[in-house]
Amino acid sequence: MRNIRAAAVGAVTLSLALAATACGGGSSTGGGSNDSPKTLTYWASNQGAGISVDKKVLQPELDKFEKRTGIKVKLEVVPWSDLLNRILTATTSGQGPDVLNIGNTWSASLQATGALLPWDAANFAKIGGKDRFVDSALGSTGVPGKDPAAVPLYSMSYALYYNKKIFADAGITEPPATWAELTADGKKIQAQGKQVIGAEGSSLSENIHQVFVLAKQHGADFFTADGKPDFTGDGAVAAVKQYVDLMAKDKVIPAGNAEYAQNQSLSDFAKGRTAMVLWQTASATFKSLGMKDSQWAVAPAPVQSGAPGTGTQVNSMVAGINLAVFKNTHNLDGAAQFVKFMTSDEEQKILNTAYGSIPPVKSAQADPAFNSQGTAVLRRTLATSAAALPQVADESQFETAVGTAVKELFADAADGRPVTTESVKAKLQKAQQQMPAK
Repeated sequence: MRNIRAAAVGAVTLSLALAATACGGGSSTGGGSNDSPKTLTYWASNQGAGISVDKKVLQPELDKFEKRTGIKVKLEVVPWSDLLNRILTATTSGQGPDVLNIGNTWSASLQATGALLPWDAANFAKIGGKDRFVDSALGSTGVPGKDPAAVPLYSMSYALYYNKKIFADAGITEPPATWAELTADGKKIQAQGKQVIGAEGSSLSENIHQVFVLAKQHGADFFTADGKPDFTGDGAVAAVKQYVDLMAKDKVIPAGNAEYAQNQSLSDFAKGRTAMVLWQTASATFKSLGMKDSQWAVAPAPVQSGAPGTGTQVNSMVAGINLAVFKNTHNLDGAAQFVKFMTSDEEQKILNTAYGSIPPVKSAQADPAFNSQGTAVLRRTLATSAAALPQVADESQFETAVGTAVKELFADAADGRPVTTESVKAKLQKAQQQMPAK
């Protein structure tokens, strides 16, 4: 599931059982009573370069909604490091907001709690219909064949951002299209005294996003067709090893990045320390960090060979943020009005422009504003070469278990300990043993 949005989810306490069914809504966690039909509580995810940025973006829109409907929205922006645990606690305690943002990769996991409002035909009709949304975004809203647990709000994909001056100084005329080209370019960049590519080795969700894509490129997945964990297959092991080897073997990720968490690699890139970064929808964050649009360019993320596409040429997960409603909210009508407002063409253009993301609403996405340098590659990737993370109930545990395994392997690489096929497989075996029994 930023420009901080893919940043660290943090350790999820597995005993907060997605097996537990629960209620949402309530009052105390949301910061006030939601018994009033004129009040809603809303947990927004941290999309900008800081929580203050999100408040600056969102509050004028919430004021606009209040002026139009008479419904006041009490906003809390929750950091990504806290968001999943906060949501899981709310599903078990019954103390949560009326409306909340969720990382789209969590949709099936949170759907399994029974706490979120199902978006059946009647509920979709309240917000203009399901067919307003693009298919790739709807593919990450819950288990296939079931009514979605949430509605798409912001769509994103990964891309390779690169510093034009560092590339020019190193004599590189085209961005790397393959991993082999990236490591070869890395030697030229290092000869100029610059770091090659940033990563956030202690971010569990960032680790998952990268190794999921690499697994697709190796013709593999981390789950079987019937939803069972399959972390130790050859393709999954090769994917994790290839990612960690960017530090351990190829030396293009700096060793210090093993400890990097939320947004640190973006800061390095914006300050000209690093030549490249793989990230979701980063243009707005670069600007907020003082980097001019003229200083960077963007290209599709690398593949093993050839050009990005479907199958083993996948080069991004379908990233994004969904908007969900706790089904026991005391203000269902107000919540539906708020979702309709946030997914209206007008608000989709305003919010996605502010965050540099892509509207998942078809009519809003067609706006020329979303065909700029920062968004054209992302739109094309979402349409042609992105895949949704597995929509299985145990997805959030997968992020924690495998994300932690990759974090530990990065720590090994940074400390000079060997990263081998056997050590990678052992870490993934341990991660698989932590998954709920089937």
